[in-house]
Amino acid sequence: MEPGEIHALLGENGAGKSTLMNVLYGLYQPDEGEILVDGRPLKLKGPSDAIAAGIGMVHQHFMLVPVFTVTENIMLGAEQVRGGIAGFLDRRRARRGVAEVSERYNLRVDPDAVIEDLPVGVQQRVEIVKALTRDVDLLILDEPTAVLTPQETEELLAVMRSLKAAGKSIVFITHKLGEVKAIADRITVIRRGKTVGTASPDASRDELAALMVGRSVRLTVDKSPATPGKPILEVTGLVVDDDRQVRAVDGVDLTVHAGEVLGVAGVQGNGQTELIEAIMGLRPVLAGSVTLDGQPVKGWSTKKVLRAGVGYVPEDRSVDGLVKEFSVAENLVLDIYDRPPFGTGLALKPDAIAKSAQERIEQFDVRTSSAGAPVGTLSGGNQQKVIVARELSRPLKLLIAAQPTRGVDVGSIEFIHSQVIRERDHGTAVLLVSSELDEVIGLADRIAVMYRGRIIGVVGPDTPREEIGLLMAGITPDAVAGGGATASTPGAVTDGPATPAAEGTGSEDEA
Repeated sequence: MEPGEIHALLGENGAGKSTLMNVLYGLYQPDEGEILVDGRPLKLKGPSDAIAAGIGMVHQHFMLVPVFTVTENIMLGAEQVRGGIAGFLDRRRARRGVAEVSERYNLRVDPDAVIEDLPVGVQQRVEIVKALTRDVDLLILDEPTAVLTPQETEELLAVMRSLKAAGKSIVFITHKLGEVKAIADRITVIRRGKTVGTASPDASRDELAALMVGRSVRLTVDKSPATPGKPILEVTGLVVDDDRQVRAVDGVDLTVHAGEVLGVAGVQGNGQTELIEAIMGLRPVLAGSVTLDGQPVKGWSTKKVLRAGVGYVPEDRSVDGLVKEFSVAENLVLDIYDRPPFGTGLALKPDAIAKSAQERIEQFDVRTSSAGAPVGTLSGGNQQKVIVARELSRPLKLLIAAQPTRGVDVGSIEFIHSQVIRERDHGTAVLLVSSELDEVIGLADRIAVMYRGRIIGVVGPDTPREEIGLLMAGITPDAVAGGGATASTPGAVTDGPATPAAEGTGSEDEA
């Protein structure tokens, strides 16, 4: 790599991208080969050797202590003492260093903010600041956009451009073709641990996808028109608060019919998370009702909701979707482990669990060394496939899919999308929530746009993207015609001002 170059490392989930970079960062030891820095062989015994050689890494899963401040996290491992006195940390000097790096690279991070109070996009910046305070010349970004909203992704790409202008070299690990084409100077594609080709950013998405997967990939969803049946999920006047007791869902009405996909579009942080959690029994309902196939579910436990025929793909697989210390096989039966054929009461049947797991691993192309491997050792995309495999492997009345392809490569996206449409065609009602507008438009039969806790419009998938984008910003056609900025729509509660949802909507300066 050259100074001031962004080199994209492109590949499927489990292709070996993160493993290769963990070797370069000193976390893993290579079995063969060598690493050259400035033409000289480099032996790395650990990350401290890599940092000393000018190599920094921002991991896919952040290495931050949630209850520490930004400055305290950045000091970890490189503590500065005051006046040379052991035991007295020089927090002021460390804080100045954080503020200086933050300002120099336009990262906008508050040194005194507590990590757990920051949106994911800002936590990403903290990791970058942490690496830059070590004065690195080569920065490895491992799937940095996997959990970011589109707006946060654009901000990160702008940060990468500023780092490039400052002469920093960047290895950008990803499987998102649009981001690669937008930011990379060179592209290397690896498949199953081997380099299979190089490409320029001028290559088409189809060409890059074929290099990644080893076959042609359909980047659009192939589906027939829906034939909706009876209402399965009915939400009426739903009111829900977020974790800070701020109104997040403010009188939402929606209906999902059997055999259709209702997509919820909107910038993340406008109440989508709280809406889904309330339906699943994970968050209290303050007002309104939720019925499943005619039965009121308010007050039901999550287990009871699942047992009633609801499949749930949560937006945060690490927190709500998996037990990382459990094996792949165990995670594949998390919600049905006590039911035949996998168990009765507390007595499990390991042979049945192992047999079913092997079938699911093959069907959903989960890349793992074995069904007995801890699911936490899998790549993020393969962890997502474990969740999708689990939820689509039993009869469903309703599938709730929140960010179903987050962190998943193009080949797996194609497969998951086909499975969602297959489920729809079998008569299952599907409620899809995604921050990827292309995904919503491609899968949905109807699109409900959510803004500040309310549904402000329901449109068809053939609606122009620009019109959907305006709705996502709270601007309705009536408001445009009347010169106003926002408007409410029929079916949404309109008494009292809508309060912005807290998740991810605070300004960076406030953070």
